[in-house]
Amino acid sequence: MTRMTSYPEPEPLTTPGTSTSVLERTEPEADYRTDSGDHERFAHYVRKEKIVQSAVSGEPVTALCGKIWVPGRDPNRFPVCPMCKEIYEGLRAPQDGGD
Repeated sequence: MTRMTSYPEPEPLTTPGTSTSVLERTEPEADYRTDSGDHERFAHYVRKEKIVQSAVSGEPVTALCGKIWVPGRDPNRFPVCPMCKEIYEGLRAPQDGGD
């Protein structure tokens, strides 16, 4: 969802000649919708490279179960999400040699 932001016009010059004015623009923050609820109590399955990308960019990741969030806690402190585990165990081995 993209928000349109209107910026104020610079103030007109009140005296003849040249001058410089500063127009400050702030970029609107991205609106990431993240899930809440029981998913918070579990460690979820996400590709390692997506976790690394999220750590660098701050963008959310999507787990196998559909949970969307920005990782920030130690997953070893939580039990594995049963839905992620069930989906992961049903997947076949990668054919491209990847993990």
